[in-house]
Amino acid sequence: MSFIKKFGLIIILGLVSCTAVSGDDSIDDSVKVKINDNVFDVKLENNSATQEFIKELKKGNVTVNASEYGGFEKVGNLGFSLPTSDKNIGTVPGDIVLYQGDKLSLFYGSHSWSYTKIGKIDNVDSNKLKEVLGSGDVTLEFSLK
Repeated sequence: MSFIKKFGLIIILGLVSCTAVSGDDSIDDSVKVKINDNVFDVKLENNSATQEFIKELKKGNVTVNASEYGGFEKVGNLGFSLPTSDKNIGTVPGDIVLYQGDKLSLFYGSHSWSYTKIGKIDNVDSNKLKEVLGSGDVTLEFSLK
């Protein structure tokens, strides 16, 4: 094989591999959640649920009216369904999970159950989060940065 053919093949293979790596499946982790007047950054997982969640956020903010549940989380209906990949996980304060495909839970305490992990609030103090969430219903407003 001549030098020019080898060089051309290397260039073509390089372009193909770059295209495959930079496909449209990358996750945009620039999401925030507003709770009352407090805004928190959310670090998303990279899974099919979060990819679909990002598509919904590109249409506009997603508001979840969440209620107290179990003394460790706030849970509310999304208004649409996301794909699930449930695993039995232990949650910690700040975790955001998908439950039954159409509900989001934000944890201020810990719990173990079968969920699809959506993400986690970055650098949040569990006491501050519990204070912000309060004891009653709360509105969670998710948006792209």
